[in-house]
Amino acid sequence: MGSPESEEGHDDRETQHCVTLTEGFWLGKYEVTQAQWKSVMGSNPSHFTGDNLPVENVSWNDCQEFIRKVNAEAERQFGGEARLPTEAEWEYACRAGSTGAFAGTGDLGSMGWYDGNSGSKTHPVGQKRPNAWGFYDMHGNVWEWCSDRAGAYPGGSVTDPAGAASGGSRVLRGGGWDNFARDCRSASRAGVNPGSRDGDSGFRLARSSAGPRGQGAEQ
Repeated sequence: MGSPESEEGHDDRETQHCVTLTEGFWLGKYEVTQAQWKSVMGSNPSHFTGDNLPVENVSWNDCQEFIRKVNAEAERQFGGEARLPTEAEWEYACRAGSTGAFAGTGDLGSMGWYDGNSGSKTHPVGQKRPNAWGFYDMHGNVWEWCSDRAGAYPGGSVTDPAGAASGGSRVLRGGGWDNFARDCRSASRAGVNPGSRDGDSGFRLARSSAGPRGQGAEQ
């Protein structure tokens, strides 16, 4: 997790370290869309509007309310375990086994919408090429909230990290339609107030695996 100092765009907050994930998890193939948000919340806060566009202008706190409502309904179906991914889960899924700055093709232009190709707006989810594990828009389009508090990475190897123990900011990953390429790298990270809303910030849902403990980390 993190990036080598030699990577173009490397930031001191991205110190490389070894992470072990012992729990399998599911992650949304796409960023949560405006149609999905409206079906749960009954309104649409987005600056750019369109059912298949990613929902944006939502804070970390807004995402928690969305998740609460989803889980209240989903309890009868699959146990109500929807959540935001941890930062480590997000990067693991984004990289899909890759080690370079960008996953999949290694070419940001073919995988994501950013300052260089977005036309200053979001785009419908799933239009660019997915990474090796079938996840779309992990680079660009909108930043994605993670569950973690923002903070410095640990100095050594860690297991199932869940972010800083304290602090006011929450993690955003992936970069957005209005960002330079360096901000859309697999390792790029930002810390933002959980009440902040922006036209380039959205999220995707995660769910803990129902499989036995210690299995499924590669799934």
